[in-house]
Parts: sequence; C-alpha cells; structure tokens
Amino acid sequence: MPVTLSCPGGVPQSGAGLLAGFRGELYRCLTARRDALFCLADAVLCARGRVTDLARLSLVPEFGRGHGALYDGLNGGRVDIGRLRIAVAGLPLPAWPDGGIRLAVDVSGWLRPEAGTSPDRMFCHVHGRGRDAGQMIPGWPYSLVSALGPGASSWQVLLDAVRIGPWDDATDVTAAQLREVAERLAAAGRWKPGDPDMIIVMDAGYDPVRIAWLLRDLPVVVAGRMRAGRAFYPPPPSRGPGPGRAPKHTGTPVKCADGTGSDGAAVSAQAGTGPGRLAVTAWHRMHPRLTRCRGWSSHPAGEELPVAEGTLIRLAPGRGRDMWIWASDPQAGPEKVARLWQAYLRRFDTGHCFRFLKQQLGWTVPRLRDPEAADRWTWLVIAAWNQLWLARRLAAAVRLPWQPAVPAGDMTPGRVRAAFRSVRETAGTPASAPKPARPGPGRPKGSKNKYKAPRHPVGKRNRKRPKRTTKAAAG
Repeated sequence: MPVTLSCPGGVPQSGAGLLAGFRGELYRCLTARRDALFCLADAVLCARGRVTDLARLSLVPEFGRGHGALYDGLNGGRVDIGRLRIAVAGLPLPAWPDGGIRLAVDVSGWLRPEAGTSPDRMFCHVHGRGRDAGQMIPGWPYSLVSALGPGASSWQVLLDAVRIGPWDDATDVTAAQLREVAERLAAAGRWKPGDPDMIIVMDAGYDPVRIAWLLRDLPVVVAGRMRAGRAFYPPPPSRGPGPGRAPKHTGTPVKCADGTGSDGAAVSAQAGTGPGRLAVTAWHRMHPRLTRCRGWSSHPAGEELPVAEGTLIRLAPGRGRDMWIWASDPQAGPEKVARLWQAYLRRFDTGHCFRFLKQQLGWTVPRLRDPEAADRWTWLVIAAWNQLWLARRLAAAVRLPWQPAVPAGDMTPGRVRAAFRSVRETAGTPASAPKPARPGPGRPKGSKNKYKAPRHPVGKRNRKRPKRTTKAAAG
C-alpha cells in the first residue's frame, strides 16, 4: 500500500510542502531513537564543509545533543527501511522528454580493510589510476538504484540500497532489488499502463542477459555494457520437420573484440556527443551463447538454457575503443536505439553522486562495527541526498551577496547543501527538542575490557551442500 506524504496544514505537495511531507514521513520511519537519528540527518545537511567524522556532527547546532546520543542512535536505533523505500518511491523523478523512467544500478564499496571485528565483509573492487591497476580491498559492497535525469548532472533520485553479503549471489540480489523498485514505482503511480517501458542501465560488471531473463515479466528494458570478448549470434533459420535437434547458434556471429560480422545491421546512424561524431550500429534479435558456469549456475537443472534475444548496439567514436551495449528489446527501432545508448551514457553520472555521498556527506566516514548500523547510516545519507533534491527551488532563493542568481534547474548539490540551513527553517522539523541529561559513567578508570569482539573472515562464502545420507544396511 503506497504511503502518502502528508503535509502539515494541508500544504500542497510542491516546494516547501513536499519537502516538509517527506521529512515528516522520514521521522515516522524512525521507530527507535527517532529524534537523535532525524537530527543526525539534519546535521549532515547543515554542517559546514565536508563531514570528516561522526563526533564533530554532535557540534552542529541542528543536532542539539552530545556525541553519546549520536552513537547510541546509530547502534541502538531502528529504521523501518521498508516504509522508507515506499516513501522514496513516491518522490518526483527527473523528467525525460518521452515521459519514461531511466534507472541505473551500480555497486559502491564502503571500504573497511582494518575492521577485523566487523562481520559480512567482502572484497570490493577499487579502480586504480593506471590501466589494470584495480585492487580488491575488504569492505561492505552496497548495490544502489537511482533514477537518472536527461542532462549532464549529478542529480538523481536514490531509490534503494542493498548490502551484498558473503552468502549472496550478486545477480540474484540485483534482479530482486530491481523487481521491487519497479513494483514500488508502479504502486506509487510513477509508472502507469501505457507509459514507455522503464529502461535499466548497468555496467559491464553485471550480466544483463541473466537479469533481463529474471525480469522478463516486468515492463522494463535492460541495457548493459558487454565485454569485448563476447560474441552474439543471429536467430537460426527456420527448418522443416524432421529428426534431430534444432540448432541455436548458427550464422555469422558478431564478435565484439574485432567488430567483425557487421553485415545485416538493422540500424546505422551518426550522432554528435560533444568531442566528435559517433557511429551507431545496431543488430536485431542477437543472442549470446549461455553456459551454466558463467552466471547461469542457479538455473533449474532440468530446464534447458534459454535463447535470450535482444538488440546489440555498437558505439564507435572517432578515437578510442568501441563500446558494445546489449538491450533486452529484440526489435528496437532507430529512436529506441538512440534512447537506449543515451540512457547508458547518463549512467556515468552515478559516479558524481557517489563521490558527493562519500566526500561531502561522509557516507563511508564512520568506523562502525555492526553492519546493521552501517545500513541505518546509509539510509540516513540517502534520505539526506533526496532532501537536497527536493530543496532545489527553495535553495535557489538563498545566496550570498557576491553569488550570482542561479535558476533552480542549475543548482548543484553543493550549492543546495550550503543553503539548507535556511531551507530547514522554512520546511520545519518534526523532531522534539532535546532533553537535558548527564553523560554515563562509562568504563571505570584502569579496568580492562574482558569481552573482546570476535574476528570474522573476509570474502565470498559458498553455501554448503547437504551431505548425502546413506541408508543403513539391513541386518
């Protein structure tokens, strides 16, 4: 059941009313230590400069409490994440010319290499400065889904975040996450029957063919970048009745490594993308050769692997390597092909959003031991980012004397955050005033910690198969 963002006094859900309604719903999603958690999110938005550590957030006037209440809220508080997900799905999304929705999914790691007592850590891939200079560092990987906008901007609406654990299959977790996001958007009225299919873009680290097969019953089109070593086959020709098995992979394949097999392309066009011209080529009804050892091990053993047909798109710039994109729409026309590859290029804007979350809002700054506390902090940061998205028009009216006036559509997240203290006074706060209290005595001086935290291994763990039971021999 969708949650309505209620506004005090019947204020329309636009501008300050919509921001106040979301803040009120966020407050109701905090079921324990709600005042401390809500004021902590306000402290993140009203702090001057970057968030460098949690303890300094207790000095922000909007928090109004001591550092003990801050840590107690993160470690002992509770967040109704399910209700908060529904509230986020009801927010206004970036508008595209065709009225469609573009979603992007990506993984960002919360690196914790020194936290040996923190459970559920995995090896997160970190890009280096040079080519093939990536590293694997222990941490908590989070899969985030966001709604992209049409322009080159870091603005996007964060819709969901799921922490991937050592026992999880990344493809199955991503497919289930995208399914829930699409269903919540439809329940909130953001997508209605008759609207264009939602486009979901992802990078080469995912298996878009597998995800598209798992989401084949939803009104979505999955578009993902393919690695250069893949090969795609056209549909086999029809054959008459007779014995034998019908062939699946026949015809001249299109090899992404060398770009051979360009005959039979259905779409050929030229487009301009800033630095120069871009040659766009697309093939209809192309499918890869699937194997169970590459992402399809969880497919039912008794079922044959499917033939997943889609549109293969090649983007050939004037200089540099070609980019290959596979989309789950097998008959994408020229206009649909243009929407698909343009939506994929907007996926790179998620890097700017993640950088702002980490460097400005301090998403990965806290040294929390419990992964559940990390989830609570992650959703507080997501709620803070979405409040910046809702406060753009209100923040456009707040500026320093030497700053030029900027339209609401051109406001950057940093500019909105600098003016959020004034916006907060306009929208109001549902949190209660802090009560005077004394700090606890803490551990007596000179005493030692007798309860040491256990150490946890790092890395992926496979599920143990049940052992075969042998029948006892008849006596």
